[in-house]
Order: sequence, then structure tokens, then C-alpha cells
Amino acid sequence: MSWLRALKDTARSGVKVERTRLEPLVAVRAAAGLALVIGFGLAFLGPGAAASSAFGAFMAAIASFQQSWRPRPVLALASGLTLAVTTFTGYLVGSSDTWLFLLLLAVWSFLAGLLWAAGPTAGIIASGNVAIMLVTVTLPTSLPQAAGHAAVIAAGGVVQALLIVLFPIRRWGAQRDALADALAAEADYARRLRQDPAASFDPAPLMRARDAAAVTVRQARRRPSELHGARGLAERVRPVLASLADPAVGAPAEGPARDRVRELLAAAATVLDAAARAIRHGDPVDLPAPAVAVLQAPDLPEVLRGAPLRAARRLAALLADVLETAEPGSGRTADPAESMVRPSLAGLVPLVLRDVRAELRPGSPVLRHAVRVTAVACAGYLIGQALPFGHGYWAPMASVMVMRPDFTQTWSRAVARFAGTLAGVGLATGIVQLARPGMYLSGLLAVVSAGLMYVLMRTGYAVAQLFVSAYVVFLLGMGGVRWEQTVPDRIALTLVGGVLAMVAYAVYPAWETPRLRTRLADWLAAVGRYAAAVLAQYADPAGARRADVRETLLAARDARIAWHEALARAAGEPVRHRGLSRAAADGAGEALAALGRHAMLLEAHFPDRAHEPVPGAAALAAAVRGATEEGAQAVRERRVPEWDGVRGLLPEGDAPGAAVLRGAVEQLLDALDEVSEALRP
Repeated sequence: MSWLRALKDTARSGVKVERTRLEPLVAVRAAAGLALVIGFGLAFLGPGAAASSAFGAFMAAIASFQQSWRPRPVLALASGLTLAVTTFTGYLVGSSDTWLFLLLLAVWSFLAGLLWAAGPTAGIIASGNVAIMLVTVTLPTSLPQAAGHAAVIAAGGVVQALLIVLFPIRRWGAQRDALADALAAEADYARRLRQDPAASFDPAPLMRARDAAAVTVRQARRRPSELHGARGLAERVRPVLASLADPAVGAPAEGPARDRVRELLAAAATVLDAAARAIRHGDPVDLPAPAVAVLQAPDLPEVLRGAPLRAARRLAALLADVLETAEPGSGRTADPAESMVRPSLAGLVPLVLRDVRAELRPGSPVLRHAVRVTAVACAGYLIGQALPFGHGYWAPMASVMVMRPDFTQTWSRAVARFAGTLAGVGLATGIVQLARPGMYLSGLLAVVSAGLMYVLMRTGYAVAQLFVSAYVVFLLGMGGVRWEQTVPDRIALTLVGGVLAMVAYAVYPAWETPRLRTRLADWLAAVGRYAAAVLAQYADPAGARRADVRETLLAARDARIAWHEALARAAGEPVRHRGLSRAAADGAGEALAALGRHAMLLEAHFPDRAHEPVPGAAALAAAVRGATEEGAQAVRERRVPEWDGVRGLLPEGDAPGAAVLRGAVEQLLDALDEVSEALRP
């Protein structure tokens, strides 16, 4: 993609307005917290302290809107307290020496950039702390005042956390949505299988539901019963659906058996949708009677036989368990010992340090991001001080807030921030000119602007920046700063900050395109290990560990998600492909998805532990593991992988599971050949 097209596409994506589900009650609660701290500050502490407390409450509320599975009060507290420490430290250093403050800004920016290794929530909170520090260190005039400002900033975070605790809105809503989305995705999968037995399935909703299921020990004791157990059942339903629909191991492609399978798939979709609705809203399950009748059809053995009949019976049993679990107050209890336990904030520290240390290596995108943020923040600060404008901190603040570890987000956010700022300050200027607000009316307008931002922040970054810009103008207006002292400065310095962020990425990029082959190789190796673990179950039904299959499946899903995220980032980069064209990437990705699907079909028909080992399964498992590891290395070295070691090892005979194994492995080999064809020059 050329630079001109990349800039055009990123600019368009930056100002795009998304249609998304709004949360007005949550926004009202966040705005109420902001109003409380601003009102108290204006009444008892003065405009400067009110502005500081407003920044604390404002950023704490933004932290609570992030897509994190941490409890919302914890996020608000973490944001408010860390911002208080940051601003107080910044004042201690910045009040004595400009160059010493510049050194502190460099250290703080570098650490904030590295914290993206711990995830986007940590990165956003850390970046926000650096940006707001640039503003708040200019408000106090003495050390006691600085301590007071830090205290009211922390108080703003505490107020938001208390409001979340005292006025909860849709408890466990994020976890409910994640689990319901996973069940709804499987319902859609069942419907698509009726028409396309080889339909693909994106495991991202299941992985998101798994992330949501990790809880603290305290949460595990309070988790609603319907959120405990349904995810594991959903994981077991998916391979059964696929095996029932696939002609190679399920019902024939045509005939009465295929018609019955289509009815079963439609009924399964209805059941899964009903369970998803019940879990999402906490309501009783409303299941149509025809769906139950199909799943319990007495003539099932007369139509289906062998593997399809076993799959149909297993599907009916699993769906019955799903319905029982989804019913509110089903009696299922969440034992903390059986839950995936999420570490506390204190326990998270060594994990974050481990992730950060892992990124301290040449070529790391996170390390490059940290270096870019540091250079841009310092350069923006010096430029802002040198330009004949007031409020020089707006240039580095804009840079820090728009920069992300990847090209597309950084450039699109820079464009969106400038467009939103231009519209926001224009709107605020018009209101100020008409209303001539005083201190308290400016505070009210700031709260209204923040509330609108909270409501609409997920519709697009440009929309959010429109109201953020108005919020800042009104907030500074509380202290008597006239609009003509803020609007021109903010527009000019925001443009400077955005340009600095864009130039930094162009000069010191971290392109994803050259790493696509590595991502593809990682996925190939991971799905090969999963397929080998599945085949090992046939080689030794009595002694095989089911946990091995689960671990390799999760690793394969992680590798698949990493591949698709990398592919999406690379699509917007102004870089020519380096050995992996878009067509090759798409073809290889589809083939690897098919490879994982064929392994999943084998998983759906595991032999009982009492069955004899399937002849040839052990050798086949070893060959698949070895061939995919070698194939992954070939992909990294820009060679076409070969699969000669796997051919000729198909199981023979009539042993239990041999027929199913033979049919699925033939498809597995076809998928491996398609990988090679996609990568062939």
C-alpha cells in the first residue's frame, strides 16, 4: 500500500462514527461523580483545586470504561491514585528545574510506553497519567498546594469508585455479554453448518468468554450461578456440531439422515440463542417447544446410525446441560478452587514486570513505542515552551494521548484528535460567546460535556475528542481563563502534537508486515501440536491426557488471534509485502483454519478409555507434530513446506475409531497441501 493511500484510509477510519450500544446510565453515574468533585472544589477549595479534582474524577471514569475484566471500582481507584502520585512527583521536580522536569517526563513516558506490554488498559491509564501530569503540574504554586492538588485528584478517583459500588448498574454485565456472545456465535455457527458443512468458526468469542471467566477469589464466591459452567459446555458443543454436519465423519451429504441433521442443527441454534438471551439479561430461559421435540425425537436411531447417532445424542445431552446452567438460580455454585483465579493488583506486579522485561529486546514493537513516546513527549514539551502560545503542554499531551504501538491507530487517532479538537473548541467558543458563563456555569458546562463524552466515547475517537475539547475549555474557564486565551493555542498545539506523533512513527516504525511470516509459522506450529495431541488420544485411549488437548487448543487459538490481529494491522501499513502477498496470506490462513477444524472433528469422536488403541495413530501423531514444526521453520525461511512424512500413515482396519480417524486425517492432509499451495511462488 502506498503512503498516500495509507494516509487516506487512516484519516477516514479516524473520523468514522461507529454504531454501538450506548450505556447512558453508566455515563450519568460518571458525570455525577465529576459534578460532585467540581462542585465541592468550587465551593470550598477554589477553581484550581476544582480543576485538579475534576481531572482525577474524569480520568478515573474513563478508566472504568476500558475493556478490562477487573472490577470497575478497582480501575477507578488505580487511575486516581496513580495520577495523584504522578502529578505530585511532577510538581516536586518541575517546580525547581525545567530540565529536571524534562528528564522526569522522559522517564515517565518511557515507562508508560512499556506498560503497553501488560495490555491496553494499563497502557491507556499510564498514558493518561503522563498527559494529565503536564496540565496539573502548572496549577499549584507551592509544595503544600501541590500536596493538596494531589489529594483532591486521588479523591476524585475515590468518589468515582464509591459511586460504582453504591450505585451498581448491571452487575457482571461485561461477563454476561461475553458468555452470551460466545453462545450466540455458536448458534450462528450451527445455522451456517446447515447450508455449509465446512463452515468456519472464529474462536475469538470463546476466548473472550474464557478471559471473562477468570475472577478474583472474592468474585468467585459472588459470581451468579449462570456464569459458572456454561462456557465449558459451549466449548464441548462446538466440535459436536461440526462433526454432526461434516459428511466425512457425520451424516451423508444427501438423504433422510442429512435432513435430520439439518433439523438438529436448527434446534441447537434455537437452544443456544435462548440460553444466550437468558444469560445476557438474567431472565428465565424461554425455549420454544419444537426445538425440544427435535432434540428428543424418538425416531432418531432409525434415521442416524454409528458416529452421527452418537454425536446427535451427545449434542442433546450437552444442550440440556446448557439450558440447566443458563437458568437463573439453577443451584450450581462457583467453587473458588475450581475457578480460573485472576491475580490481585499486588500479585499482578511481578507478572507485569515479567511482560515488560520480555519486551526489552531489539525489534520489540512495545519497546519501539516507548522510545517514540519518549522522544515525542520531550520534543513536544520543548516546542510548546518555545512557541509564543500559552498552555504549551497541549502539544506533548496530544502526542502522548494519540500514540499507540501500531501505525493505523496512531495515525487515525492523530487525525481524529485534530478534527475533534477543531469541532469541540468551535462549539465551546460559540457557547461561551453566547452565554458568557461564570465560574459555576462553566463547571456545569464542563460536566455536561464530559457526560456526553462518556455516552458517546465508544462511537469514535473524533466524537469523543469533540466533547473532551469542550470540557477542557469550560474547565479552564472556571478559573477565569478567557476563550481567546485557550482556543487558538489549543488548536495550534494539538496540530503540532499530532504531526509529531505521525512523524515519529514514519521515522521509527514498527511495521507488522515483515513479521507476518513469523506469525503464520507460529500458528502452523501451534495447530500442528493441537492435531498431534488429538491423534495421541486415539493412540492410547486409556492413558492419554485430555488436558494436553485443551492446552494445545488454547495455544492454537491464541496463535490464530495473533495472526488475524497482525494481518489487520499490516493491511493499513504503507509497506510492500516482503515475501508474503495478501493472496498468499489469505490462502494460507484459510488452510490453517481448515486444519484446525479437521483436528476438532477428531476431537468430537474420541474413543472411550476402554477401547483398544487405533493402529497407526501414534506414528501419525508423531509425524504430524514433526512435519508441522519443520513446516513452520520452512515458512520462516521463505521456503514451501513439504508433508512427505505424513503421507502413507493413514490408519487401516476396523478398530474402534479407525474409520473416523481415516476420514478426518485425509482432510487434514488436504489442508496441509493447501498451505503449501498458498505459499508456493
